[in-house]
Amino acid sequence: MRSGVTRIASMANSTKNQLNNQSYSETSIRVLKGLEPVKQRPGMYTRTDHPLHMIQEVLDNAADEALANFGKRITLTLHTDGSVSVEDDGRGIPHGIHPEEGLPVMQIVFTQLHAGGKFDKGSGGAYSFAGGLHGVGVSVTNALATRLEVSSHRDGKIAKLVFAAGDVSEPLVQRDWQAGDKKQGTTVRVWPDAKYFDSPNFPLSELTHLLRSKAVLMSGVIVTLINEKAKDKAEQTTTWQYKGGLTDYLTQSLNADPVIPLFEGEQFTKAGKEMEDTGFAEGEGASWVVAFTADSAVMRESYVNLIPTTAGGTHESGLRDGLFQAVKSFIEMHALLPKGVKLLPEDVFARASYVLSAKVLDPQFQGQIKERLNSRDALKLVSNYVRPSLELWLNSHIEWGKKLAELAISAAQQRQRAGQKVEKRKGSGVAVLPGKLTDCESKDITHNEVFLVEGDSAGGSAKMGRDKESQAVLPLRGKVLNTWEVERDRLFANNEIHDISVAIGVDPHGEHDTPDLSGLRYGKICILSDADVDGSHIQVLLLTLFLKHFPKLIETGHIYIARPPLFRLDVPARGKKPASKQYALDDGELQSLLDKASKDGVTRERCQISRFKGLGEMNAEQLWDTTLNPDTRRLLPVRWHELDLAQTHVQMTKLMGKGEAASRRELMEIHGDGIEIDV
Repeated sequence: MRSGVTRIASMANSTKNQLNNQSYSETSIRVLKGLEPVKQRPGMYTRTDHPLHMIQEVLDNAADEALANFGKRITLTLHTDGSVSVEDDGRGIPHGIHPEEGLPVMQIVFTQLHAGGKFDKGSGGAYSFAGGLHGVGVSVTNALATRLEVSSHRDGKIAKLVFAAGDVSEPLVQRDWQAGDKKQGTTVRVWPDAKYFDSPNFPLSELTHLLRSKAVLMSGVIVTLINEKAKDKAEQTTTWQYKGGLTDYLTQSLNADPVIPLFEGEQFTKAGKEMEDTGFAEGEGASWVVAFTADSAVMRESYVNLIPTTAGGTHESGLRDGLFQAVKSFIEMHALLPKGVKLLPEDVFARASYVLSAKVLDPQFQGQIKERLNSRDALKLVSNYVRPSLELWLNSHIEWGKKLAELAISAAQQRQRAGQKVEKRKGSGVAVLPGKLTDCESKDITHNEVFLVEGDSAGGSAKMGRDKESQAVLPLRGKVLNTWEVERDRLFANNEIHDISVAIGVDPHGEHDTPDLSGLRYGKICILSDADVDGSHIQVLLLTLFLKHFPKLIETGHIYIARPPLFRLDVPARGKKPASKQYALDDGELQSLLDKASKDGVTRERCQISRFKGLGEMNAEQLWDTTLNPDTRRLLPVRWHELDLAQTHVQMTKLMGKGEAASRRELMEIHGDGIEIDV
């Protein structure tokens, strides 16, 4: 009977393999060319709720011309036929043939991803500062349009090119200027393809805000919106020009009077000694205006090279850090802080409204729609310019400084009182905390976080590099026990698991239990292990522990995975860019950084690559900059998979069950080719 079952299983596997071989072969691999990736997955490249972002790509190019001081006018027109045109008076797209590609430059710009004039940074480059650095921009606009027309007025000639669904439909035609043609610049008219968007309509309020912000950020530039669809002719044309820049804009946007006068300023790196001292490139810096209000909703907007960063980023973090450090220094200098009160950045930042405009030579955005800035150096850039400016202002206006200090101290006292109320609801029985736990000073779990760190050496770096106020460290020795099949009453036989449970303040529980989470001591429980195979194994073992025995912590969003880098790349100075230290999570990111350096004229041989064998090889400053600093780290939240809980448990049993070797082998055979293992 047993041999019969074996034969049936063998036949089933053979049939399955044959079917797999028939459905998956060399011809199954498809290479998407040109604009096909955009058409198949438009959500990877732009917003698909409406076509505003695809038009914003065209608008950003016009703004970049103005930013480079080659244009003074931008006009956007909403036509009655559903199309949109953007006209500028910049230099105009070059008309000639690209020397390497052998195609008209105008065609390349609109049909090839990762092609444009903004990668050529430094001296001699077309743009010193620009927002469109991902290299997909208007090519995405073209891909998602039924028709696109582009005209370029340049050097006494007009060139016109027409596309349909991303392909050239009318070849490039060039002619000399005629009467009325004598102007410079580019005009792009787009007919968005409705099939790619939830709604074909443009949100007029967002579009208006976007255009107005361009005028705010570019003093003297005239920005015009022409809405041919408006019934009232008086409302068809709106023009913005802000001579007062950021200050006028923020003042008009506030809903309450500021507690102190507006704090405004700007500073940009100058060539020479300042570049050497700061490590920033010439022209990098920021302009800002900040208003502190006692109540009402705050108004906050930030930009990088005129690109609106609606999700914030490291430049906003730099503003927050600069404001906090300056106010904290003022309070300490004048001994204003009451005994027992600890000031945190959010105490100063909570009542701050601001408009921030940063200039970054080579900004790194999160995703194609550029909603968030990820450049780590931007935090230091903005903070280093904001802090001394505010310190000087506060100490020159002592009374205003004291009013701001009162506002921040009041916020800190309210926060601490709220934390004390939570503490009183906790049980009277308190377990003795593990001796190896280095706890944080704050008791506010909304800000506290604990790092479960692999090894004592890494724990030492983490202890020295952490923020003592809100970050705790619990070093773990060796690999944690695989707890998938361990009974709950046997968990505490393992010292590491016992220490984890006591440190976080929550007892083990099951998926259907209702555990008491009032004793939770940290809002974020972060798994921090090496960026190699062993580190991944420890991650899996800890995730297994939380999934099986602390599932409510995952459900309520308290479990995170910290992602330290595997490589450090030292790039020497090149052109306007000073020498820099960059970090990569894996080989793919390292190659991307090397490619970027190569485009800047730095060969791989001139770059120095260091591979971290473990967290213990990082010094405290490196670990803080890359992995612990909330403003620059990469922290992944652990959430439930799209599978339901029962299916998740089936998959986890295959992966972690002691008697599931055959199931694991099958999984590896199916998925093994799709995984690169770093050994």
